[in-house]
Amino acid sequence: MTSRCTWCGTDPLYVAYHDTEWGVPEYDGRALWEKLVLDGFQAGLSWITILRKRDAFREEFEGFDPERVARWDAARIDRALQNPGIIRHRGKIESTVKGARLYLDIQAQEGFAPFLWAFVGGRPIQNHFASMAEVPTATPESTAMSKALKKRGFTFCGPVITYAFMQATGMVNDHVTTCHRHAPLSRPEAGG
Repeated sequence: MTSRCTWCGTDPLYVAYHDTEWGVPEYDGRALWEKLVLDGFQAGLSWITILRKRDAFREEFEGFDPERVARWDAARIDRALQNPGIIRHRGKIESTVKGARLYLDIQAQEGFAPFLWAFVGGRPIQNHFASMAEVPTATPESTAMSKALKKRGFTFCGPVITYAFMQATGMVNDHVTTCHRHAPLSRPEAGG
C-alpha cells in the first residue's frame, strides 16, 4: 500500500492532486498566478472544494490569462458572479482582476516566478516532518511573501494562504517523510 500525507484522504481527485501536483516545483509565472488566485478563493473553504471547481474557474477566468482578466470591467465581474460553477464572492473575483493587473506589472519588471521564488532563495526548502502535526501553517518566508504581495496591492494573500501556496507549488517540500512523494521531491533535480 502506498503511503501518503494524511490530508488527501481517499478521494480519487484529492489523491491524484497529491500524487501529481502538490509539492512539485512550479516555475511558470502564469501557473503560479493561477494557484495564488485559487488559494485566495480557498480562504474560509477546503481545498477539495476549490479542486472540484478548478475546471469551472479556468473556464470562467479565460484560462487564467492575466492579460484577458486584467481587462475585465464591472459588467464582466457581474457575469462571473452568476456562474454557479465557481465561488461567487465579489471581493475574491475583484481581487483576481486586480491581481491580474499586478501580475502583469511584476512580470514586466522582474518576472512573477523569480519574484516569488526569491522568498525561498530560488530553490525548494526541504523539510523532513514525520507527521502532519509538525507542519507549520505559516513561516517567516510565507509572512515575508504575504507582506510583499500586499505591499504590491494583492489581497487574499495572508501568511497562511501564502504558505499553502508555497507548499502546493513546491517552494517547500512538506510531504511527510513516510509519504511516497517526499524522497523524489527531495532530489536536487526536483528543485529545478
